[in-house]
Amino acid sequence: MTTNTIDTPTADSTTADVTDTGNATADATTVGSAAAVAQAKARRSRLDFAKSAPKAFRALVGFDAAAREGLDPALVELIQIRASHLNHCAYCLHMHTNDARKAGESEDRLHMVAVWREARHFYTEKEQAALALTEAVTLVADGGVPDDVYARAAAHFDEDELAHVLALILTINTWNRVALSTGKVAGTDERR
Repeated sequence: MTTNTIDTPTADSTTADVTDTGNATADATTVGSAAAVAQAKARRSRLDFAKSAPKAFRALVGFDAAAREGLDPALVELIQIRASHLNHCAYCLHMHTNDARKAGESEDRLHMVAVWREARHFYTEKEQAALALTEAVTLVADGGVPDDVYARAAAHFDEDELAHVLALILTINTWNRVALSTGKVAGTDERR
């Protein structure tokens, strides 16, 4: 993994320019506003999580690998795609749709994941149960995991499979948060 760098002045250097010139009005026009300063801060290089916290990164990689064990690879990608939609993680969404394509997933199914409830005929009952559970766990702050959603998943997965599905949902939500907070860019795949 590498650090994402954008060649723009940092907010600190912009603020220093405003302070040092003594002409705050002219420089404020250049900077625009406090929002522009905040944007400049956000564009600064972000840390490389794998390099800065290697033990935590390796633990997450291990958790992810353990979560996938015994699960259908197509189901794994559907879960990761749906969670990435909900978390607005373009980096992971791009990565997992590409992985799904390489594994033979159809374009129709990939296009319908975000609206699977309106396109149920594209997915098995088991996949629908996993997608519903993915949504409930990903959006857990909106009302927990409803009993009916959990029961539906439990009806389609044995306890071992269900535990792995839950673990996978937890790992993709963590990966989404790592990618979003470290500024990963869609279209790049830093696993290679």
